[in-house]
Amino acid sequence: MKAMILAAGLGTRLKPFTDYHPKALAVVNGKSLLQRNIEYLQDFGIDEVVVNVHHFADQIIDAIEKNKGWGSKVTISDESDEVLETGGGLLRAKAHFENEAKWLVMNADILTDLNLGKMLEADKAFDALSEGEMVATLAVTNRTTSRNLIFNTAGTLCGWRNNTTNDEKWANPLKDTAMAVPKAFSGIQIVHANFFEALNMQGKFSLIDAYLQIAQHYAIHFYDHSDGILLDVGKPESLEKAAGLFK
Repeated sequence: MKAMILAAGLGTRLKPFTDYHPKALAVVNGKSLLQRNIEYLQDFGIDEVVVNVHHFADQIIDAIEKNKGWGSKVTISDESDEVLETGGGLLRAKAHFENEAKWLVMNADILTDLNLGKMLEADKAFDALSEGEMVATLAVTNRTTSRNLIFNTAGTLCGWRNNTTNDEKWANPLKDTAMAVPKAFSGIQIVHANFFEALNMQGKFSLIDAYLQIAQHYAIHFYDHSDGILLDVGKPESLEKAAGLFK
């Protein structure tokens, strides 16, 4: 199984560090976020990784080459010409997953103790129930956030809500709002090969918008890991918190 680490973002929340460096190279206890996530994937037997790059791309490439991928086979998906957001970035990297039945995608600025083995088992069970109509399993928690994915009681994706503005996007509107199950997306997902054939988008777009388009016709499930650690290392203060949680 392969994985993709999304590392092309501008990291504006992590300024001033990202005025001079990519956020994927922000350091927690002597290790960059990129190194930590490559080693995290290794713990679950995933040692082939695609990393997309844009912001200070040369620094990421140099770090990977200097450290020999920290023991993994790392391939670069180059977005130097234009940052394509999470969905466009995955589409740009399509050729790297041509022979894969499924693969894992995660944000570079996420640190977690999520058990990928258990998530993969859940994904396999969801796939068996969906009879080939399964496209992805999204890691989620019950934490309070400004935005939620909305699932139904069967655990399949129906929509998205901005809790600050009350804006909503729906793939399959619920007839009864009592059936809504809001979850906070963790930035980690298992994507199946039929993602690309189900996708009807090009250029720059987010994975969330892609999932909402695809969920109109295919199953996208959630895997809840609220009992574990998840840290979005997107701000300077979160780097300090990460140092206390990840040694």
